[in-house]
Amino acid sequence: MTKLSLSKEKIKVVLLEGVHPDAEQMFRQDGYDNLHVLKSTPDDAELKVLLKDAHILGIRSRTQLKGDILDSCGKLMAVGTFCIGTNQVDLETCKKRGIPVFNAPFSNTRSVAELVMGEIILLLRGVPEKNAKAHRGEWFKSALNSNETRGKTLGIVGFGHIGSQLGILAEAMGMKVKYFDIENKLPLGNSEAIASLHDLLPQIDVLTLHVPSTELTKNMIGETELSLLPKGAYVINAARGDILDIEALAAHMESGHLNGAAVDVYPTEPASNSEPFESPLRQFDNVILTPHIGGSTQEAQVNIANEVADKLIKYSNNGSTSSAVNFPEVSLPSLHEDLTRVMHIHENKPGMLEKLNHAFSSQGINIAAMYLQTSGDVGFVIMDVQCESSDPIVAQLKDIEGTVRVRVLH
Repeated sequence: MTKLSLSKEKIKVVLLEGVHPDAEQMFRQDGYDNLHVLKSTPDDAELKVLLKDAHILGIRSRTQLKGDILDSCGKLMAVGTFCIGTNQVDLETCKKRGIPVFNAPFSNTRSVAELVMGEIILLLRGVPEKNAKAHRGEWFKSALNSNETRGKTLGIVGFGHIGSQLGILAEAMGMKVKYFDIENKLPLGNSEAIASLHDLLPQIDVLTLHVPSTELTKNMIGETELSLLPKGAYVINAARGDILDIEALAAHMESGHLNGAAVDVYPTEPASNSEPFESPLRQFDNVILTPHIGGSTQEAQVNIANEVADKLIKYSNNGSTSSAVNFPEVSLPSLHEDLTRVMHIHENKPGMLEKLNHAFSSQGINIAAMYLQTSGDVGFVIMDVQCESSDPIVAQLKDIEGTVRVRVLH
């Protein structure tokens, strides 16, 4: 159970993994001076010490906020993942501890879509193999397995923000677009929804994956699925490393069933640029291997820095949790200068609101505004009140059974 009522200069903000400098600048411009910015992630022992008294944490995809690392965060009140994915964070534990997690679900969609479109063109023209041979001094001038994009069929698995934008780019290049998604998605342009994954695969020339990492998507493209692709097809994965069976893909490349592939994400990835990269796909000249750079453009990093930092600052300043991935979503107005904002995070069970109202009325505190939202087993109540001192009411709120966290903003 935590009570937090700190001035901005005392709130400790930790930004790891080389988050774009715009994020740090936004915090400083808003009055946050206790910033700790690192280009990488320390080892576990150092990380635990660093996070022991941290209030706000910003990470990218490598830092694993789980297990004993998360347990060491005794004062943590908010987390920002400066990327799309959040599978590096134990979302459920954060939720139970009253820690909202924010991400940037839209900021790098264009960057990923452009990379994949470029890879489609290169693969269809056979450029990766010709490029590799030229680097070895071989002259491989041939039109064999070299084709235009026009008239080819692109199969998109996951027609979300990236998949749908890629479909538009592909159609502009003259491709036919078919897609499969577990949810009903409105077709864009002339794209065609296909009822099942196994129905989609035999109909396409290029398969590209754009789904999140879940139990449902783990190894969703394996031996069976690759066998359903037409001979000479291409496979692209710029989504998550565990949705494509790399060994099965290597076998289909070895057999000649597939003409090429492009992979940007892997089941296991080096922890830093100084560590070696190992993959059974390294042996193939007609496979494009990139080091998880789908969203690594200057434009995307700026967009991500601004989006996530803005969400963290808004939560810290006024309690807004809009677009939090694991928490009740509440969009709040700025706090009036004559009021005190008391935020109560609690277990979502019957009678909590009655107990909260009783606590305020017993103190003779007038409630000017109230906001309530629940999500699963967590409830979030925000009350703007008129009181000279918040200490008595905070003490009473902390004693309510089921209280997870109390925050006070003046």
